[in-house]
Amino acid sequence: MVDKEFIRKRHFVDGWSIHELSKKCKISRQSVRKMLEDVEVPKYRLTKPRPRRAMERWIPVIEAWIQEEEHFPKKQHYVSSRIYERLQEEYGEEFTAAESTVRYWVRRIRNRPKEAFVPLAADAGELAEADFGRVVVRIKGKETDVHMFVIRLRNSGVIFAHAFSTEKIEAFLEGHRLAFEWFGGVPHDVRYDNPKTAVTKILAGPMRDEHSLLSSLRAHYLFDSDFCRPGEPHEKGGVEHGVGFVRRHVCVPVPDVPDLATFNAMLLAWCEKERNKRWTKWEQERSALRPLPVHPHLCVTTRPVVVNKLCLVSFDHNRYSVPSIYVGKTLTLRSHAEEIELLDRGRVVATHIRCHERKQTFLQLEHYLPVLAYKPHAATHAAVVRQLPEVYQRIRVRMTNSRPDGYKDFVAILLLHQTFAAKDILNAISEIGPDVVTAEQIRKHLFQSEASPAMQVPDELKMYRLARQNPARYDSLVKGVIH
Repeated sequence: MVDKEFIRKRHFVDGWSIHELSKKCKISRQSVRKMLEDVEVPKYRLTKPRPRRAMERWIPVIEAWIQEEEHFPKKQHYVSSRIYERLQEEYGEEFTAAESTVRYWVRRIRNRPKEAFVPLAADAGELAEADFGRVVVRIKGKETDVHMFVIRLRNSGVIFAHAFSTEKIEAFLEGHRLAFEWFGGVPHDVRYDNPKTAVTKILAGPMRDEHSLLSSLRAHYLFDSDFCRPGEPHEKGGVEHGVGFVRRHVCVPVPDVPDLATFNAMLLAWCEKERNKRWTKWEQERSALRPLPVHPHLCVTTRPVVVNKLCLVSFDHNRYSVPSIYVGKTLTLRSHAEEIELLDRGRVVATHIRCHERKQTFLQLEHYLPVLAYKPHAATHAAVVRQLPEVYQRIRVRMTNSRPDGYKDFVAILLLHQTFAAKDILNAISEIGPDVVTAEQIRKHLFQSEASPAMQVPDELKMYRLARQNPARYDSLVKGVIH
């Protein structure tokens, strides 16, 4: 640049010719002319492509592979590192280019223009965005995939998250109910992508055939639904980012919890903390939300089920027990996100934790006790008995081996569950000893522990005195004499 400055000043100020400048500065006349035409800092200009000896053979191969990926699922397209690995695997020592060179040519071949986006905004209370995301949680030491329902208010950015075992329609509905109750109100509009739980058919443009239960939810809370274009989840980018935001801040490192309820308590505490950071905007948004209805929405699906001879009903490829008196009858099964209820004419007769696996059977001892009372021998091999704690198995083996009808003594212990809580019976067994315990000993122990303290007499009753009972008065009635 110093030479350029000297040449331009000598030519334009002092009037030196190009020939004279070339001779004095020992620079070609062509270079002098370039310096006189251009005042910018000198830069290197590539006049022809650099040689590409290492990649000359492989560029057509890469182009063919990239064209093939058009028929692949969008999430299974090539990345540059995979193309580099495949070239090494298939061509071995023939391929000598570096990975950085492959990345450069993949980028040039694709030459994808950057997509432009429009910043989104919404008034207070106008719009919320909802989505599901998967996270890994360690429950009782076992890594488990859970489904996290996330809903975010667009104006204030306040976010709510709750984890479920599934993304089924019951969890979808329950997530809305919990979110609206936590917000203390309902946004005017909720935006989704096109989940199968909410959309049964995608029609032209913004039109959708919605699940009837989503319509029921909207009718109850009086909000409108809005759907992104298929394959365009960025149209609800606030919650798309929100799912990752929750995952990175709550689930790193992987939470180790005893159950899903504990993890949800962690999520709720984090949501409260994040909401406090946005308190000013949150107060503005909260005042613009629609009020909650008087009663919460019942986020369930219902169906009739018939109780078979084994006191079981089938639901979602699993079986659940009900009290034996309902064998052969039709009950109503009400499924929540995490539990199921069995009802007889509106009255709940059985409740189970809902299982999202398959071919599982869930039995409750109290449902079979009336049958065991008149079929005591069945207790020796009953499945519901075999799932009881190990201490019961010790008692069963001891009593059935003591005499031929020892199973009756064991059933007598089981029948105590009709009167006393299971944990109290277990405590009594541990205190008495499983190798000597009997039903009568357990009953006596429980009655002694339940003995109530002396009753306190209120002050206003202390003035009254009861006459001492005299049995002789009844003798006088027999003799016809009345005192």
